[in-house]
Amino acid sequence: MELNLRLEKPTDHYAVEELTREAFWKQGWEAKPQICDEHLLVNRLRTCASFVPELNYVAEAHGKLAGHIIYTKSKIVNDYGVAHEMLTFGPLSVLPDYHGKGIGKALMLHTFGIAKQLGYRAIIIFGHPDYYPRVGFRRGAEFGLTTSEYKTFDPFMAYPLYDGALDGICGRYFIDPVYEDLKEEDVMAFDKKFPPKEMHMPIPVDVLLNRLKPEARMAIQGLGFEVLTMMQTKSQGEISALAGVDDFAVETIRGVMEEHGYRWGN
Repeated sequence: MELNLRLEKPTDHYAVEELTREAFWKQGWEAKPQICDEHLLVNRLRTCASFVPELNYVAEAHGKLAGHIIYTKSKIVNDYGVAHEMLTFGPLSVLPDYHGKGIGKALMLHTFGIAKQLGYRAIIIFGHPDYYPRVGFRRGAEFGLTTSEYKTFDPFMAYPLYDGALDGICGRYFIDPVYEDLKEEDVMAFDKKFPPKEMHMPIPVDVLLNRLKPEARMAIQGLGFEVLTMMQTKSQGEISALAGVDDFAVETIRGVMEEHGYRWGN
């Protein structure tokens, strides 16, 4: 596949937002009809104080916009209040028709190299706990990192840009408040800029539960998930460690997720 990676241009803004909308439309986390908010987030990230324009890249496949990655500055603050600047990316968007073709990985590795040249230490994200380790991300807990609320879990990950980049650095992770200020009414108003699209109704987790044996069903029910997409917040390792979950259950989960267009597992 002919792939061209380049900086986003102002003339790309609408197309990138529409691409992001398509990429995340079916990623709802609640059991109600909804639309994604990532396209509004991209729009706001470009003008926030922490935006890093040197890392704002698009991927063109055969001349068509197929992917996008956007970065902001973040920080790790230790118990003494000392802050160390880091990077965060997201959304990382790839059109559904181009999934599995290495576009997301190409965008990451290309921009990681530039970020290193720019002098950044590491990239820290909340992301798919089985996908991102394939490109070198490791659990934040391995580096002594926690969220701003002192929590740690598999989707919270770090990627040192060079050996020893996080040596002697530990503490809480903080991102730009723009990520947490996406009100539903603002999203709905912003979405009117784009062609009408039927709201997405997330798939209930029952489609998975009904395929599992009783012991595994009870284990997954214990997670309290209402919709299938929430399974993406748990790694295969975390699920496999649950009492009642065997190899058959793991393969069943992977199969059901794939049937509905979601990645899950190693």
